[in-house]
Amino acid sequence: MSTVTDQARAVMEGEKLRELPLDIDEKDRMVLRKLAQEVREIAEQEIQEEKRKLWYALNSLQPIRPVVFCDPENGWNEIIPPETLRCESALAREWEMKLRKEIFWGRFMGDDRVVEPYFDVPYLYSESDWGMRERKIGGTAGGSYRWEAPLKDYRDMVKLRFPEIKIDYEKTWKILALAQDIFSPHLHVRLKSAFWWSLGMTWTLVNLRGLEQIMYDVYDHPRELHQLMSFLRDGHLQKLDFLEKHYLLSLNNDGTYVGSGGFGYTHELPASNFDPGHIRTKDMWGFAESQETIGLSPQAFADFIFPYQYPILERFGLNCYGCCEPLDKRWEVVKNFPRLRRISVSPWANREKMAKYLENRYIFSLKPNPAYLAVPQLDEEFIRKELQRDLQVTRGCVVEIIMKDNHTLGRNPENAIRFCKIAQEEIEKITN
Repeated sequence: MSTVTDQARAVMEGEKLRELPLDIDEKDRMVLRKLAQEVREIAEQEIQEEKRKLWYALNSLQPIRPVVFCDPENGWNEIIPPETLRCESALAREWEMKLRKEIFWGRFMGDDRVVEPYFDVPYLYSESDWGMRERKIGGTAGGSYRWEAPLKDYRDMVKLRFPEIKIDYEKTWKILALAQDIFSPHLHVRLKSAFWWSLGMTWTLVNLRGLEQIMYDVYDHPRELHQLMSFLRDGHLQKLDFLEKHYLLSLNNDGTYVGSGGFGYTHELPASNFDPGHIRTKDMWGFAESQETIGLSPQAFADFIFPYQYPILERFGLNCYGCCEPLDKRWEVVKNFPRLRRISVSPWANREKMAKYLENRYIFSLKPNPAYLAVPQLDEEFIRKELQRDLQVTRGCVVEIIMKDNHTLGRNPENAIRFCKIAQEEIEKITN
């Protein structure tokens, strides 16, 4: 299953910053301003515009060379260890880490991610649960965990309720003003939130009911499972209604991370009759996946998952689908989602089948196995052979190579840099 993505981190940031004291002294401000100036200098380099054009071309399905993006995710703690941060206050350290990641991407990574001259501040908010909450067991220090699902009897569905979002506007305006005071004139500070990562619902489903239990419910309680999925669908739709009505959505047709990999640069969004002061879901990229249900047959997926995800994705202008689940096994169902553009091809998917399915009509979002980077020393020969195979298989496709889901870089930050270098070299071989 996917680890924490840029988008998921952005969702959690709004919740985390809400708890932090808004105190940044002059010493920390000087550190942040210097880093912001460096980010601005990187953002103004000509290569950033070249990369930006690549993403625009990719997202419009033009026949270009494969693009590369590497997100170390949990490996950032090995690239930028917490003890190396210079700021002292909690909020300043959060922002310092954010800026140092941009600098690393711009100076060292060697992928095609664009460094933009922006600093985004999220709305500070809280979101209630579904009336029940799972009890996690374990999971300390980022380790594995199991959970006790609360919905043990479907008769208890009467206890469920739709989550509610409460915006802390007072603290939001304070943190926005603080960021503007620190980062202007180097970076343009934007109020820009991500209120979800995935709208797939099945993570919530298995947290409420239990992963194994869902597999039994398909046969033992199909009517009740349909009722639960209907409730989750309606709750997600109500959330989207709330965000639209209260002017809380932000466009993601720019350098925003979308789906489970790639960036949103496109001229096809926003939709017609666009009002810059009122973002609608149809002006945005949408995303759903169902990693948790890989144990279901394609027919069970078609019966119990697809009909409930469809109305959610129907609301968006363009859509991404999939994460770590192997979509070759359920493509005949997935292809019926509306306005699909970006399709995840995980390490567990059949590359050959997916290349035939996607051709040049969708973005082939190729996910190499993150285990390649989770070792002290890369097996570079093996990685080259794997990439050569993948690049041959996907000839004629519109390809992005997304290295993500990294739990560790084997305590060797150079692994991320070397992977990007190898990928770019192999891409150059097939395009020359």
